[in-house]
Parts: sequence; structure tokens; C-alpha cells
Amino acid sequence: MRIAFLTAPEGVEQVELTEPWQAVGNAGGEPVLVSTKPGEVQAFNHLDKADTFPIDEVVGESRADSFDGLVLPGGVANPDALRLSGQAVDFTRSFFELGKPVAAICHAPWTLVEADVVRGRVLTSWPSLKTDISNAGGIWVDEQVRVCEAGSNTLITSRKPGDLKAFCEAFLNEFAKVSA
Repeated sequence: MRIAFLTAPEGVEQVELTEPWQAVGNAGGEPVLVSTKPGEVQAFNHLDKADTFPIDEVVGESRADSFDGLVLPGGVANPDALRLSGQAVDFTRSFFELGKPVAAICHAPWTLVEADVVRGRVLTSWPSLKTDISNAGGIWVDEQVRVCEAGSNTLITSRKPGDLKAFCEAFLNEFAKVSA
């Protein structure tokens, strides 16, 4: 199981990157950090700088068909920067076009809104995204984790760091179906 973790070079919520990353590794998978620029990703603990993480692949040189799934960690600045990158948006959309599962937590659905892949789907997020998701044709629900099987792929979403355990369990279950 090879899983892409897409982040901007700065602004990812550290725990929303590290806990899912560790869950993929503990399940015997290969997590791969993909970003819009080479170098390192600067993570944050809410608004405070935290650790840095080396980038494995650059989104413009990376292909969705080389992965079994995609994880989009949150943080406010991270998905806001990603949705301004045409390559990041295209990379995200390509997982949907290929029928591969995608997992997004907290503010990460902003990238999904920009990729125009939420229409007709039921998902959750940080509450402030409710209007954005609704305006993009999605159905927002306030749930710990939501698994939406629509079209040819599965979308797994969650609200916040407090939901990480349920989020990781749900996306690992869906990713295992693809890589089996």
C-alpha cells in the first residue's frame, strides 16, 4: 500500500500529518510526502511552528497512478495554499478520475472543493467549511468520520485532530480494499 500525503511547503497541522503517516506505516504501507516544491514541509501546532519533514516527491513530477490512495492533512494554511496550485488541484482530482480512495481531514476539503469533486458527495470537515462544501454541491454533515462511496471511488473525511483515531481506522480500511 503506497499512499501519497499531499501538503503545501508550509502550514500543515503536524498531528494531522504524523498520526495518519504513522498509521499507514504501522499497517505495512509506504507513506510518501508529496508537496508543491522540493525541500522540507514546515508543520504547525495550530499557529505555532512545529517540526519539519523532508519532501519525497514534487507534485508536478508525481503521478496518482503510482499510489493506492491519497491523504490530505489539514491546517488552515495548508489547503488554502494547495487550492492555489493548479498542479496540486490536478493531482488531487486525478485520484478521483482513477477511482482511488481519498482521505481528508479538518480544512483539507478546501482542496477538494477547488478540484470540483465534492458535488453529490456527503462529507464532513472543520465546521467553517460547511458553506464552501454546500456551495460546491456537497452535503456537509457534522460527524466524527464520514465514508462516502460515490462514483468509482471512496472519500473519507473527518472534522478535527480529536477525530484522528476514527479517521485513521476508516481510511486504512478503505485503502486496504484497493491494495488487496
